[in-house]
Parts: sequence; C-alpha cells; structure tokens
Amino acid sequence: MNSKALKFIFIIFLVWQIAISLVVFLGAKYFPATNAYLYAEREVVVNPPWLWNRANFDGINYLDIAKKGYGIYQQAFFPLYPKLIAWLAPLFGGRNLVAAWTINLVCFYLALFFFYKLVALDFSEKVSKRTLLYLLIFPTAFFFAMVYTESLFFFLIIASFYFARNKVLPKAGSYFARTKKWWLAGIFGGLASATRLPGIFLFPALLVEWWQQKKMENGLAPRLGPRGKWKMENLATSFLPILLVPLGLVYYMRYLAINFGDPLMFIHVQKFFGAGRGADKIILLYQVFWRYLKMLITVDKLTLTYFVVVLEFLTGLGFLVLTIFTYFRRWYSYLVFMALAYIAPTLTGTFLSLPRFVLVLFPGFILLSLWAEKHRWLRILYPVIAIPLFIFCLILFTRGYWVA
Repeated sequence: MNSKALKFIFIIFLVWQIAISLVVFLGAKYFPATNAYLYAEREVVVNPPWLWNRANFDGINYLDIAKKGYGIYQQAFFPLYPKLIAWLAPLFGGRNLVAAWTINLVCFYLALFFFYKLVALDFSEKVSKRTLLYLLIFPTAFFFAMVYTESLFFFLIIASFYFARNKVLPKAGSYFARTKKWWLAGIFGGLASATRLPGIFLFPALLVEWWQQKKMENGLAPRLGPRGKWKMENLATSFLPILLVPLGLVYYMRYLAINFGDPLMFIHVQKFFGAGRGADKIILLYQVFWRYLKMLITVDKLTLTYFVVVLEFLTGLGFLVLTIFTYFRRWYSYLVFMALAYIAPTLTGTFLSLPRFVLVLFPGFILLSLWAEKHRWLRILYPVIAIPLFIFCLILFTRGYWVA
C-alpha cells in the first residue's frame, strides 16, 4: 500500500470521527432524550460524561460484564470484547468506557486498513476508496464508534479473509496476488467466533477459499500424495489453521456449560431482551418478509416504530439482492460467509437489528462500489439517501431511541 492510500484512510477515518462527535453534540443540544437505555454513572462518576452516549443499549451490558462478570441473561454477549475492556481498563485508571472507546478506535482503523488492502487485491484504487466511503456513510455505520462489538468483529473478519486470500477474483487481474498466511487467518477467525456468533461462519467460508485455491494451484484438485493421501505440508500451511476458527465459540460454550450448565445459553437468553427472537422454532425468510409487509400496512406511519420497520425491511430486501449478486460474481468464499451471516438472524422471525448486523457483510459494499463505477445515478443516489439517514439514526441512538 502506498503512502497516498494510507493518507486517504487516515483522513476519512479522522473526518468520520469528527463528524460523529459533531452530530452527537448537536443532537444532545437540540433533540429530546429518553431515559430507558441511556448509559449513566449515577453514584461514582468514573468515565467522562461526553462519552456516555457511546455506551447506550448493549454498551451498558458490555461495560457491566467487563466490570463484574456475567450477570442474569447477559450470556447473549460473547466474551472477547468485554474481556479486552477489562484487561485495558487499568491502563486508563479504571475508566472502562474509555478503554472500550479506544478499542473501537484502534480496531476500526485497522479494519479500514485491511479492508482497503482486501479490495485492492482484486480491483482498482478507485473502487477500493469508494468501498470504504460507502461503508462509512451507511446509515448504521456509526455503530463502529459505539460500545458495541462491530469495530472489533469487522476487523477480525476482514483480517481473516485478507490473510487467507491467495488468488484474486475472476476477471480481476493476476491470479497470484498472494497474501497466503493461513495461520493468521485461522487465529483471527478464532477470535471472531469468540466475539460474535456469526464468526463461526468463517469456518465454511475459509474451507471454500482453501478448496478454490488448491484447485487453481493444481489444475483440478488439491495435490495428493502416495495412495491418495493429502500432502502434510499442504495441511500444515493451509487446512489445519482453519480448524482454529471454531475454537472461540467452543471455548465460550465450554465456559457456559461449566458455569451455567447450558452450553447454548447465548441462544436461550435471547428471548429475555425483548427482541422478538426465540430458538423454539425456525421462521423461513419469506415468512419474515410477509410479516414485515403486514407491519408496513398496519403500523402507525407517524411514529419512530414505523421508521425502524421501514429501515429493517429495506435492509433485509437490499442485502438479499446483494447476496444474490455475490453469487453471480462467483465470489464463493465471500458468498458463504455473507449468506450465512445474513440468513441466521432472520431464522428467529425478525429483521430486528439487521441494519446493524449487515455492517460486516462486506461483499455488499464492494458490489455497491462496483455498480457505482458503472452507473452515475447510483453515485449520486446512495450518498443522498445514506448520509441523512446516518445522521438521523446516530442522533436517535445517542438520545436513547432504538435503531438497531
């Protein structure tokens, strides 16, 4: 990566952070707040008050887990992020919110750095830059700056894919733009599955990537040794590291089994968060769309609830289309991760939080950038729609209103 690209990443990151701070300041000044899900330190003030609104909703739970360990129903939140907060808080005088904010800053900057490099393996500098910009102005992208796992999780996902990649995508140039460091890919993947449940979907995705690379290197199939056995050097340098990916989830399930007697407790407690989710039955995607179509007709149009329903429905529809087009591009390893990470939360019967969950579906943002390269109307339409929604959703979240 040249110095020009590094300068671009630093500038957009800095401008984005400043813009968020400015919007949050103005929102606090002119927009009324609710009280139900606002983070506040009522007895002893430890963290700076200007950061409090970064920890609304789930942020309250992450900071509480970091400070006290898991409480009732908090097992829905995976352990890596609160553990990092707990480890780093002493460096900031016990200010766990400052530690969480620092983690987000560092991880998101690294995520942008690796995302640029990942896109640049296959496409031009112009496409790489636009992809980052389109991610940053997505209506819920502000969650990367909040006390949520988005920045950490996105960094781990992108880094895992980047270090796994050995070939560029079809019709995108040389097939030997190598970044094959499978052990790093496996380590980042394992950390991802300890951060959020969708991290486990890196396992099948990296298996597909591994198989595609071996087919390309050897003509038709992975190299075989005598009597059709896999050559050990191939296993040690690529396949075995992929087995690290599930270890994060396995570790957490073991912890839950030992301490709470239920290795799947992170699923079973979801229903207690008022999210309309449950694990008792599977709801198919067409049923979820039908449910939302009925809500679009019946919900009062002049409420914030209706705005959120529309946002969730359009996000569900939009990323379904993007997932389908990922298949047509033949980005098979990307497709496996994107499709599984998209469909998994919908199986509970709702698109609730999907506008936030799709932030890590990075192939969608690459596709948007490629389409904008060809269509001027999209280059105009996407920012015109996304930026005002970004500002509005950011104000809503920091003032205590549910967005995603």
